[in-house]
Amino acid sequence: MQQEIAETQALTVLAWLTGDEDLLPLFMGATGTGEDDIRARAGEPEFLASVLDFLLMDDQWILKAAEGTDIPAENFQIIRAGLPGGAVPDWT
Repeated sequence: MQQEIAETQALTVLAWLTGDEDLLPLFMGATGTGEDDIRARAGEPEFLASVLDFLLMDDQWILKAAEGTDIPAENFQIIRAGLPGGAVPDWT
């Protein structure tokens, strides 16, 4: 997935996350991110990657986000791979 497309979809996920009263406080606590940080860094690919990294820690979170964004659950890992630091290493 091209980074530009991954960023657009990750922004959709971030917008959904900011409206989720259960997960947003968990994300903010786990990452040390405040509301001002979210606003200021929403356009940074590395920050968007952290949103996907957080959600990918729990399958139920992915399913909930998929339902809320209409992005198929199986696409979340693909989106993450399109953001900085998401490439799968080639060990061969």
